[in-house]
Amino acid sequence: MALLNRAGFFVHLSIQFKKTLELSACSRSGRFMYHKRDISWLSFNHRVLQEARDPNVPLYERIKFLAIYSSNLDEFYRVRVSSLRQFQRMDKQERKSMLEVKPKKELKELKKIVHQQQVEFGIIFRSQIIPALRENNIFLLNDHQLFSKEQKEFAKTYFLEKILPHLQHQRMADKMDVPFLKNRSLYFVARLIDADEFGLVNIPSDVLPRFIALPGLDGQFNVTFLDEIIRGNLHHLFPEGVQAAYSIKVSRDAELYIDDEYTGDLRQKIKDSLAKRSSGAPTRMLYDSAMSIEETKELKEIFQLNKNDLFPGARYHNFSDFFGFPAPDGKPELHDEPMPPHVHPDLENAASIIKVMQQQDVLLHFPYQKYDYIPQLIKEAANDPAVTEIKITLYRVAKDSSIAKALLEAQENGKKVTVFVEVKARFDEESNLLWGETLQIAGAKVMYSRPGIKVHSKILLISRLEADAIRYYAYLGTGNFNEKTATLYTDHALLTADPRLSNEVADVFHLLEETPLVGSFHHLMVSPVNSRQKFVACVDREIENAKAGSPAWMMLKMNSLEDTAMIDKLYEASLAGVQIKLIIRGICCAIPGLPGLSENIEAISIIDRFLEHARIYHFANGGQEELYLASADWMTRNLDRRVEVVFPIYNPDLKRELIKFLHIQWADNVKARLINAALDNPRKVVSEGEIMVRAQKDIYLNLRTNLTTNK
Repeated sequence: MALLNRAGFFVHLSIQFKKTLELSACSRSGRFMYHKRDISWLSFNHRVLQEARDPNVPLYERIKFLAIYSSNLDEFYRVRVSSLRQFQRMDKQERKSMLEVKPKKELKELKKIVHQQQVEFGIIFRSQIIPALRENNIFLLNDHQLFSKEQKEFAKTYFLEKILPHLQHQRMADKMDVPFLKNRSLYFVARLIDADEFGLVNIPSDVLPRFIALPGLDGQFNVTFLDEIIRGNLHHLFPEGVQAAYSIKVSRDAELYIDDEYTGDLRQKIKDSLAKRSSGAPTRMLYDSAMSIEETKELKEIFQLNKNDLFPGARYHNFSDFFGFPAPDGKPELHDEPMPPHVHPDLENAASIIKVMQQQDVLLHFPYQKYDYIPQLIKEAANDPAVTEIKITLYRVAKDSSIAKALLEAQENGKKVTVFVEVKARFDEESNLLWGETLQIAGAKVMYSRPGIKVHSKILLISRLEADAIRYYAYLGTGNFNEKTATLYTDHALLTADPRLSNEVADVFHLLEETPLVGSFHHLMVSPVNSRQKFVACVDREIENAKAGSPAWMMLKMNSLEDTAMIDKLYEASLAGVQIKLIIRGICCAIPGLPGLSENIEAISIIDRFLEHARIYHFANGGQEELYLASADWMTRNLDRRVEVVFPIYNPDLKRELIKFLHIQWADNVKARLINAALDNPRKVVSEGEIMVRAQKDIYLNLRTNLTTNK
């Protein structure tokens, strides 16, 4: 697939965006059948903003949700909006041949929604968060509020000693004077006194903390932005004086433009492209809305931007830095209650995890249970004389990965180690490349990205010689081999030696090592081999059962539901009388509750302290219920353009446990929102006396109760 030569690149984009842009197309009786993908995503991000607005959420968690919202939106502009704008730059006739919907119109609609959300964001921050901080004697001060002599002296000293060595400043009169603005970096544009020009100063939040604690009165916790200390000391840089200073920030295109994935060294091409990411075309410049119209026009001219590049913002940008907002000691009520991960009763004191797997399947639930068992399993295999080989897929690797270190130990101990590293995992390419090269230098067999396809499965295979034959031990998961995200994302992992599953995991690795992506799987669903066909067969079976008068239903949990063919199949099932319950964290292009189309479909989304990341597919199957866990959502890319693994839960006890958790999530009436035609994210209506259910907390407590019961 050619990705950068002009025609080839836009063909690649059209595959990704044609369905996206046409999801609102009418195909039955002039009715809208699907939510647009990007608008549905913005609705998801608005649910994040709702958490920041909720006074029942602890204050510092509300601040964290503002940071999440900001980080999400920045990535949205770097990835989705940049691709839409690439379409905008196409020749008009070329674009018409690929798309029926105009990217300019889509961008205008997205910009309008984002503006409305940004206004709400500002109101939450100024009218709710700042007053709530003050109520707790926490003061976020600007340069005018550094009122005490001690604070002013502190700020001056901090500027001269800590900040000044990292500053770069210059005057700008026209576009010839403009330096390159780094991606996601912050700057001040300063209107200079007695000069018809601007000054430009970087705000070095990449090397210094964004927030600085200040000296203050007893009982007060004073904090200021790094920006404000610079703002109050600009006279050191521009002695003639500054009339006003406005912060700006540029987001740049994050796409890695690869000429050709099929020839040459793809790993090296990606490595070379990473160096260019920070210099991608601008997709958004945020500016302080206090800037005058005339000054905005001057800025636009100087930086050679068009009106669609400019977005009014608040006094401060990069709210994702609020992840690091300092907190005073001794105020636990400002944060969520601690939820330390539980031990697993069968693994915690086991001398050998492999021996436990010989006796039974084990199901782990992250972050409610410890992730330590996974690197522990690999370390055990590394030191087990009977283990001959370890194979693993790595999609997003932690920077200080205990998984990768355990694999290095296995290689040092003479095991054959095969690692498939996906170097096209956006924003994790550098970490993945680093660990891939480290393992390769140590002697492991490292395989990198397949051309035209991503490997998104989360599988591990241990080969062990037992009684003169190889027995396989497998890990199949819904989340990445990443100990950091395992504390933040809800995921499930199955440890099994069941040959029905472990033998087919071995077949998946054989598939990855072969050129054609073909194979035969009876127990697993594997994209792009058979998962679409098997999922369709599961839905068709429910349709037939409904028509026959048998109970027919399904409960599907995933991150995103976008594939129109699968949505159409759900609509067909709804019309046949199949009861469908959807738990969708992010994008949901299906529209529930439409008369004569989706009346039997209900959908909710749960946004809470952990990011819901697991995929669970539960089908009635005429009373012989089937339940699958998966790395795959129902998105076209997951079903057709990625290597994914969907695996059944055969153990009846483990199946019952997962079903119980699914029902707890469906019953959530604290953090769940309804997904509806309006995409306005209403909460469930709670009747008087109704038991309040907060799924994440209740699942955590349920697992704790199980520990007590099993003692």
